[in-house]
Amino acid sequence: MFVQVIQGQVADPEQARAALDKWAQELAPGAEGWLGSTAGVTEDGRFIALARFESAEAAQQNNDRPEQDAWWAETSRLFSGDATFRDSTDVLVDSTGDPESAGFVQVMQGRGTDPDRARELMSQDSDAWAAFRPDLIGSLVAQHEAGAYTMAMYFTSEEDAREGEGKEPPLELKAQMEEMNKLSIGVPDFFDLKRPWLYSPR
Repeated sequence: MFVQVIQGQVADPEQARAALDKWAQELAPGAEGWLGSTAGVTEDGRFIALARFESAEAAQQNNDRPEQDAWWAETSRLFSGDATFRDSTDVLVDSTGDPESAGFVQVMQGRGTDPDRARELMSQDSDAWAAFRPDLIGSLVAQHEAGAYTMAMYFTSEEDAREGEGKEPPLELKAQMEEMNKLSIGVPDFFDLKRPWLYSPR
């Protein structure tokens, strides 16, 4: 899988939503290999989107379409400054429910010292994690250069997610959390998408 992360500051979230709705309605049918997109705007106007494709080649073919160029030329005007792009072919997806039904999505960006070990930890005890946090119905992690990552976590609702955050984990899961925290460099950046925009192929 290939993931492209697009982010930047926008003044009008509704215009940004309309632009992505337009892409999903008019351009998505011709986007070969597109698997879906997660996007939204935080309360302080930070836009972030994760577009998923079967491969980097499929994403490039989409970018090369004239209609894609025209759409982006119009959409880019909605950003207060330049939008940034980060690509990844090192993607880990996990789901215990239907992420497309999420009522709240939290995107976390940070940097770690050992991406391979982090991946091992995230793939362990999936049944125990599902039982402990039934509010977390899916996740996607895209690894970038130099240990950087973008992680999207899909929750049933923000209320459920906040309640889940306050729960005390079992000892084995707590040990995993503590090791994950030790791998982190600095403080991650969080994007709380209280009204997530979830798109998938028809």
